[in-house]
Amino acid sequence: MKHFLTLKDFTKEEIFDIVELSRNIKKKFKDGICENLLQNKTLAMIFEKSSTRTRVSFEAGIYQLGGIGLFLSNRDLQLGRGEEVRDTARVISSMVDMVMMRTASHTHLMEFADYSAVPVINGLSDLYHPTQILADYLTMIECHKDKNPIVAYIGDGNNMAHSWLMLASKMGFELRLATPRGYEPNMMIYEDALNFAEESGAKIILMSDPKDAVSGADVVATDTWTSMGYEEEKQQRLKDFKGFCVDTALFSLAKEDAIFLHCLPAYRGQEVSDRVLECERSAVFLEAENRLHIQKGIMVWLVQKRN
Repeated sequence: MKHFLTLKDFTKEEIFDIVELSRNIKKKFKDGICENLLQNKTLAMIFEKSSTRTRVSFEAGIYQLGGIGLFLSNRDLQLGRGEEVRDTARVISSMVDMVMMRTASHTHLMEFADYSAVPVINGLSDLYHPTQILADYLTMIECHKDKNPIVAYIGDGNNMAHSWLMLASKMGFELRLATPRGYEPNMMIYEDALNFAEESGAKIILMSDPKDAVSGADVVATDTWTSMGYEEEKQQRLKDFKGFCVDTALFSLAKEDAIFLHCLPAYRGQEVSDRVLECERSAVFLEAENRLHIQKGIMVWLVQKRN
């Protein structure tokens, strides 16, 4: 049985398989064809952190494929009152076909998966956001930016930075990751990416100058500077990230046909300017829609692998 916790656990071929499956499902959906690929399947959706895109895309996605999603917040579960993760995992996984978990702790996610009898999907953890990064990759493909691209990620060395490291190192493209000093990605994850890059031919570069990172890039991506759980650091982060806003001046250093990506929610005037977010080369809202389609593919792929 396979879980979907991080791209670290997947081969290049498996990632391609999921993306191609998702593209096929999306094409049929756009043509008005909704196949019951998950008929009578139930997805438990555990939310320890709030969500817009993750909840709507998973709940709508499994419904459109003939299944049902159960929204379970921390307030609804005994997890919120101190029940051990392993006990909750055993109980819930005995009643459903898949579990999606959005949590502040990747350690809790891994423990849940260890004790789960069904596939577990990482809807976001403090270390990775793999459903989002595959939606980003699907968007790159649809925008014709998947052939030897140069990707510049500008901002915090957070779960999205880690996810970009995994995607680039597995798929073999160049990633320039620019963060302020002191906000670099987890070095163990960075080392993992370098090891994967030796096999794939990827080029992974860490830097602190966003202009150098964006210069000549095909894709420019960023994320909020203050993720959930770091609100008390907001004012300090606003100071530390000065110069890292993807505004028209910075974006103009990329290739003329470069696209802009952001996993949302966006804080306009901080990590990205309103003009860049709303410009014709912004693929942000296509990227957000692709969460629906890529997650359909992930769920179907996991069910097929289990059968």
